[in-house]
Amino acid sequence: MNLALMSHDRRKELMVQFCIAYCGILSKHTVCATNTTGKLVAEATGLPVNLFLSHEHGGIQQIGARIAYNEIDMVLFFTEPQSDDLDDDVRYIRKLCDQYNIPLATNVATAEMLILGLERGDLDWRDIVSPKTAPFRV
Repeated sequence: MNLALMSHDRRKELMVQFCIAYCGILSKHTVCATNTTGKLVAEATGLPVNLFLSHEHGGIQQIGARIAYNEIDMVLFFTEPQSDDLDDDVRYIRKLCDQYNIPLATNVATAEMLILGLERGDLDWRDIVSPKTAPFRV
């Protein structure tokens, strides 16, 4: 499965800690992320992370395009609830995930449920409903 990681600035450390905790599960899948988040996760976990552009340079839109082309199976986008700065990005990703039936977690509690479900095989339906036609590449 292809997993996308994104996080607001105040949630980057939380994303890193989450990825450290679930490194064993994440290592069995392809992980991509916006630039800063991905670098932090890769440095902390040793996981290979495919890096997109940073948020400021269009990384959110790059991940959005991958969602639309059925190249992402799960999105973890840890958001800052008190921040109005990036609401458009959150709405954009949420809308795409809803449209293309991509599981989305915006907080640790939901992310934990999705990751544990991923490990159990609860998301294997994605490969049946929408088989991948080509390997994931950044």
